[in-house]
Amino acid sequence: MDRHVRRGPLWPFFALLCSLTTPALAEPLQRTICVWDLVGNAGPTMAIMREWRTEALNWGLDATLVVHTNEGITAEELKAGQCDAAVVTDFRSRPFNRYTGTINAIGAVPDYEHLRLVMQVLAHPQSADKMTQGPYTIMGMAPAGGAYIFVNDREINTLAKAAGKKFAVLEHDPMQAQMVAQMGATPVASDVTNFSSRFNNGQVDIIAAPLIVYNALELYRGLSPDGAIIDYPLLQITLQVVARSDRFTAEIMQQSRSYFFSQYDRYVQMLEQEARQVDPKWMQAIPTSEKQEYEMTMQEARIQLRDQGQYDGEMLTLQRRVRCRIDAGRSECTNPQE
Repeated sequence: MDRHVRRGPLWPFFALLCSLTTPALAEPLQRTICVWDLVGNAGPTMAIMREWRTEALNWGLDATLVVHTNEGITAEELKAGQCDAAVVTDFRSRPFNRYTGTINAIGAVPDYEHLRLVMQVLAHPQSADKMTQGPYTIMGMAPAGGAYIFVNDREINTLAKAAGKKFAVLEHDPMQAQMVAQMGATPVASDVTNFSSRFNNGQVDIIAAPLIVYNALELYRGLSPDGAIIDYPLLQITLQVVARSDRFTAEIMQQSRSYFFSQYDRYVQMLEQEARQVDPKWMQAIPTSEKQEYEMTMQEARIQLRDQGQYDGEMLTLQRRVRCRIDAGRSECTNPQE
């Protein structure tokens, strides 16, 4: 007997049966992702996002990556609907989601170990509801390095000695100007395209930046000859993928968050490798007597900014719990204010 079904009177029945039992392959979602990368198409953020794009094909998402070297334009393109999602720092993501935008609260996350625990909580499906605020959802986060203080005079090694000095702050983040003014320093409104050149040219005395941009922005020029990098990260910067919620399924957004966290340790290794390019001669430890003052000052600033509605209180509480999990001897663990 023929092993093939003959096209006899029953053929239409068999054809219908096959069409009902064989699932149709769904077309992948075609979406545009705007990516801020200071270096451009050959930069590290684009490299990370190309890997993400390959993985996203497995979720039914076919993403087109569009690079921008201006972070402000990246955020505006998202607001205007020119992008379905955008990759920006948490400084820019805060208006889209105050909860995740508070990850970079000053002094709240001392190092990568603390940040890993925070990111693990945020990547869990139980945190999915906090990822959405209004029409936007955070569909991924990655570490971008701790922000360190660069000074053009290594004598500026205490908060008191920063008084009267010019400190570059991001013009789109008024909180930075407020905190710098409280230190007694003079805030100088800048952006990511000019803060480094102002430091290198001596127009400002102090900047805050991750170590990974030391070479790319030639910050050794501003440090020479007598400058220093204060060996104490003020905050942890993250990159965040901000999506227009109605352009992606909840499942895809959760898969994306899980993917980014699965890569966390590898991203940190990349950051640490880049940070090792900094000449050790620039690193200057904070006097032990000053560390407690730094922590108290930063806690006061966080509480003030929380009460003003700038920082999210729930995120500050999560960060305090993480700090106490790692070091239960901290005074804030028995007398919590956050």
